[in-house]
Amino acid sequence: MKSRDSLVRLKEFQVNEKRRQLQQLQSMMSEFERMAKELVHQISLEESKSGISDPSHFAYPTFAKAARQRADNLQVSIRELKMQQEAAEASLEEVQAEYDKAAALENRDTAVRARA
Repeated sequence: MKSRDSLVRLKEFQVNEKRRQLQQLQSMMSEFERMAKELVHQISLEESKSGISDPSHFAYPTFAKAARQRADNLQVSIRELKMQQEAAEASLEEVQAEYDKAAALENRDTAVRARA
């Protein structure tokens, strides 16, 4: 059956696409985490240079303030990406189940045609 074969290929494509999206999310999260760690390191260097580590102090370094805000923004982005990752994983499981079902039907049809 041609339609089942194309259905199996479609489902396989969808599974591969979901996996690619999941890998992209994971890559973005690891990159954001790396950037946040680097910012924290830069903040500590700037604080040690100035001798002021209290962000509410009037003479707190402007660069450290901006870097701290950027690091906080990255953490928010990481949390949002984790939620997207969970949704993508659930979607992948769903599409994988649909693919498995379509592949099983295709295999059954192939076996029936082989017997006939």
